[in-house]
Amino acid sequence: MNRTSIGVIMGGASSEREVSLRSGRAVAQALEAAGHEVVRLVWDGREDLFPMLKNTRLDKAFIALHGRHGEDGCVQGMLELLNIPYSGSNVLSSALAMDKLKAKELFRLYNIPTPPYYAVRESEQTELHERHGSFGFPVVVKPRREGSSVGVAIARDFSKLQSAVSDALRYDECVLVERFIAAKEIAVGILNGRVLGAIEVAPKDGLYDYNAKYVSGTTEYFIPARIPESRMLGVLNLAERAAASLDCSGAVRVDLLVTEGENEYVLEVNTLPGMTETSLLPKIAQAAGYSFTDLCEAIAAGARLHNAPRQSLPARPADPARLPTSEPIRIAV
Repeated sequence: MNRTSIGVIMGGASSEREVSLRSGRAVAQALEAAGHEVVRLVWDGREDLFPMLKNTRLDKAFIALHGRHGEDGCVQGMLELLNIPYSGSNVLSSALAMDKLKAKELFRLYNIPTPPYYAVRESEQTELHERHGSFGFPVVVKPRREGSSVGVAIARDFSKLQSAVSDALRYDECVLVERFIAAKEIAVGILNGRVLGAIEVAPKDGLYDYNAKYVSGTTEYFIPARIPESRMLGVLNLAERAAASLDCSGAVRVDLLVTEGENEYVLEVNTLPGMTETSLLPKIAQAAGYSFTDLCEAIAAGARLHNAPRQSLPARPADPARLPTSEPIRIAV
């Protein structure tokens, strides 16, 4: 009996390439240790990924990409066309979750609390003072479509806002300016529809940025999170609602803010959570009884096609009355 061949796709050309490589290597090693046949597919982001996938015998794909072209539905669509089941959410859900502006609009549509915000496009930089108006400070500035907190900054006055927006526009043609909310940062893990639990993230310098996420010793983690159990139930429920609003599936991480004043806000939903030694989902899963290998196997087991037809429709017999004729068709007006 042939073993299932799992392709672990990693790398890419986004700003999160190095994180993706670390995630991919960790996943590949875990799956190999569990006895699976693993094909490491390291994409440099420049060569055409389509022939690489098409010419490799794969039963399913474990997507360990992060950032653009990995989390935004592009690779998911390619795998759908190639008929290769894949881990994570479908094309549309991936694209919506990656787009912070569209995700927030859906949160509001589904009555899911999210921090107040406005968007600034590259062409609107000169209008920033008018756009900001009485929005107030401090604010958080972030690129519209980036992950791992790349390009994220806190601005406490207008001068810092200008420089933060200018910096964030290096990564995207549109940025979000979001109300800063003093709160505990909580991440909730969801696996194949099951809420696993939550972790509190406490960065030592106060901002959970790229370094705080991936440099060991810069952040403290608390499981369970330091909030009352009665509030935890509400946080888990809110995270589940947020993931459902984007129709996410597979492994999902929902990032939230929990204030002292009994308010919770959803920041974003991550459809391809990091799988490195400092990543949050593996920590949450471990507290729920999953080893790292268990987690990788569960994610791989959930790989599927989302847009495949349920069944082939029978060919409809031709209607002789509708067959083309040599006579031109005239329409009376």
